[in-house]
Amino acid sequence: MRGMYLEEFVPGEVIVHTLRRTVTEMDNMLFSNMTLNPQPLHIDFEFCKTTEFGQPLVNSLFTLGLMIGISVNDTTVGTTIANLGMSEVTFPNPLFHGDTVRVETTIISVRGSKSKPDRGIVELEHRAFNQHDQLVARCVRQAMMRKRETS
Repeated sequence: MRGMYLEEFVPGEVIVHTLRRTVTEMDNMLFSNMTLNPQPLHIDFEFCKTTEFGQPLVNSLFTLGLMIGISVNDTTVGTTIANLGMSEVTFPNPLFHGDTVRVETTIISVRGSKSKPDRGIVELEHRAFNQHDQLVARCVRQAMMRKRETS
């Protein structure tokens, strides 16, 4: 399996990724603790009982990473040079332990590099949904991608 080269990205194309992932309590606890995030909304069940959600929320940075990670196999694995940035990051609905995440990606724009002819920049919009088709995360990502080698 390989990612797409710059020339293969078509603006407006929507990719529905086949990989899905059910998020576990362990995912959330490990990620929150590994990143030294002591936010009780993620790790304290008793505290969470007093919130409007009544249960822990999955750490939003884990959600962002999972959303982009799910997209990699179909888009950038082995063909990306670098992520240049993520913008317009939103989490319109909460993600909870036991939710299953699916992801769609829309190709927003594609352009060749002006200074390096072997690469270009792709702008992608990633959207993550839970098993109830509620949007739980969205971001626009800019990635520097390889062009296909020409002989």
